[in-house]
Amino acid sequence: MHQGNHRDHEGAKKLFDMIKDVKIAMMTTVDSDGTLNSRPMWNHDADENGDLWFFTKLHAPKTAEISRDNQINLAYSDPSSQNYVSVAGKAEIVRDRSIIDAKWQESLKTWFPKGKDDPEVALIRVHPEKGEYWDSPNSTMVHVYGYVKAALTGESPKTEVKKVDLA
Repeated sequence: MHQGNHRDHEGAKKLFDMIKDVKIAMMTTVDSDGTLNSRPMWNHDADENGDLWFFTKLHAPKTAEISRDNQINLAYSDPSSQNYVSVAGKAEIVRDRSIIDAKWQESLKTWFPKGKDDPEVALIRVHPEKGEYWDSPNSTMVHVYGYVKAALTGESPKTEVKKVDLA
């Protein structure tokens, strides 16, 4: 897989800043019959190249889906700040024990009670290719003002929308 730095593209810094504190991402994969499956995944910080990492069980439906079709989408939502991000990319299953050790946090025992040495513990690495974000003002007063403006003028409040090439 391509190992380029996804953080160097225009708009990428803002995109990664918007998702770094979001704790849950919805990961969408493609099932064998072509239907889409989404599930919540615990978000870890992007690495220095901008790859996104998620812990998983090795024999989970999502790992089988990624093995068949590695194109996935991640959706991030932070309603408190009105930030929304979508990231499309290619995923791979990683079983490297040194990477698992480096990324392991004790809180993961909730999903992996046997700990990081459980042979079922694996990682999903996502190499982002495209991203899009929606950044709206988050102040309550701005929302009230936006609502009043929309009601009076028919114009909706301004939201910054940007597509980012991350490949």
